[in-house]
Parts: sequence; structure tokens; C-alpha cells
Amino acid sequence: MPTYKLVVEYQGTRYSGWQEQRNARTVAGELRAAAGRVAGEAPDVGGAGRTDAGVHAVGQVAHLRFRSPIDPEPFRRALNDELPLDVHVAALAPAADNFHARHDAKLRSYVYQISRRRTPFARRFVWWVKRPLDPAAMAAAAALCQGKRDFAGFCERPADQTSTIVVLDQALVVEEGGLILVRLAASHFLWKMARRMVGALVKVGAGEWRPEAMAALLDGTASPSLAAAVAEGTAPPSGLFLERVLYAGDAPLAPPSAPFPVAAEPFLAAATPVRRPREGAKPAGGAGRVEAKGPAPRHFAGAKRGPDGRPKPRPPRG
Repeated sequence: MPTYKLVVEYQGTRYSGWQEQRNARTVAGELRAAAGRVAGEAPDVGGAGRTDAGVHAVGQVAHLRFRSPIDPEPFRRALNDELPLDVHVAALAPAADNFHARHDAKLRSYVYQISRRRTPFARRFVWWVKRPLDPAAMAAAAALCQGKRDFAGFCERPADQTSTIVVLDQALVVEEGGLILVRLAASHFLWKMARRMVGALVKVGAGEWRPEAMAALLDGTASPSLAAAVAEGTAPPSGLFLERVLYAGDAPLAPPSAPFPVAAEPFLAAATPVRRPREGAKPAGGAGRVEAKGPAPRHFAGAKRGPDGRPKPRPPRG
């Protein structure tokens, strides 16, 4: 069957995740319906990342399969006309008939945006943490999570997973403007794994936990209270973005950057009143006169002035 590879962007706020569900609005469901209206047939749809409800994407990869071939670029434009405004197909190209967006993916990269200030514009795309955070401590804790590790402590319902072993290629914490960015890149992710890791890193940054707590959660030596706190501290979905999906032969990840930047809050120094010397006043400690600063006062031509210095009203003509 003719198969096509898509790069999809979406704002996940209104959706119950990527994966199609009965009686729920999902991104894949919107994509299938729109593609069916344009092509006149219901396509097979698959995605690389099963993002949760409220999670966004700037680089989701999907595949579409049809019984008949399509012209990619005119189809992409028509498809975007049919999609809601919070879903957009950024690229569409032919792929091998056996291409599968999820099974063929080698690496998935997520970026989480933590805002260090209140922002009315980016509130749907960040987690505003009011407490001061130490990015260096967060980075040290994140580094302890890299490699092939057991992430059962960061997973919802780990018993339902075939395996909780994940190869975490990158766990980075960087600052950008008014944001702290957490990038997590791995072969695959367990349910809620990314958001629970971010929540734990925030506890480290706020000084509640030492960085070594992350290692204890991964090697199974964490106390029951510490393990329970991971679930309670799950970061909200609003700040999470599926950043990129890599396949064989793709260029490596660039340094992390904010999908939705937030500028640092401007610092306004207290205004100091400036006193100007009076005309004719002598400077401290010496002779000489100080010239008046600023433009000379305006006078209306021909106007006579009273004792208070204001122009007298003109007498009526006639």
C-alpha cells in the first residue's frame, strides 16, 4: 500500500492524547478523519509517540497508508485546510511501503518547559514553579539517570509493562530566558515516565531532595515514602513537548531550545530623582555660574505678564 511519512505539530491542550480512543477527541482521530475527507478513503494511521492528554508536539512523526497513491504537497495543503487550527502537518513525503512510524524509530526526544515566572501568554505551554530552583543541582541529578536503567520507579502501573528497562541517551537541564528546559531522549518512554522525572528533578532543584535521590529511585534502594512522592509530584502535561523522532540516518539532536520561548522578567531599578541646579547657582566649592539645563520657557509674543509670571488675558477687540 502507498505509505507516506508525516511530521505533525499540535497543541495538545484540547485533546485526550495522540492515540485514538472511543468517545474521546484525539490528535490521531482528527488526522484520520481529515485525511479520509481529502482522499475519499479511510487511511491507516500510526504515530511514533503516544503522547498523553494535554501534551504537545513540534516533531511528532506519523505514517498514512492509502489504497491509491496521492500527490504529497497538494494533499498536505488540503489536509491542513481540513484539520483544526491546533493541528498542523508540517511535512509529508512518500516512504517505503513497510515504513512504520513507531517501530522504525530509533530515538524519541522530549523537552519540558519550566517557567521561573508568571506568564499570561505561555501558561498553556509551561509549568510555572513559584519556588526558586537550582538548575545546577537539577542537571547533576539528571546526569545520574543516563544510560540503560530500570525506570519502574518513574512509571505508572509498571506491572503492565513488558519491560521497564529504558536506554536514556540524554538527560539535560539548561536555562533559556525565563525557562528551565529539561530534555529527555530515549529509545522509548514508559507511561508518565518523562513527567515523573521532571517532577522529581524539580524537588531536587527546590532543595527537597538531594541529587542522589534519583539514583536511589533507579537502583531500587529508595524508601517507600520517597517512591510514593514520585507519583504525587508528577509534572503537569502543559510543559511537555515531543520534540523530535529520529530514524536510521537522521542527523543527531541539536542543543535543546524552547519550543515556546519565555523571556526573563525585566529588572527595573528604582528611579532616582535628579535635581537640577537653579539658574545662576554656583557649583559646590567654586566660582562660576551653572547654566540652566533644558529648553528656555516659551513666551507668547506680545503677551503681557502679571506678577505671577502668567500671561495676562488680551482685552476684547472691538
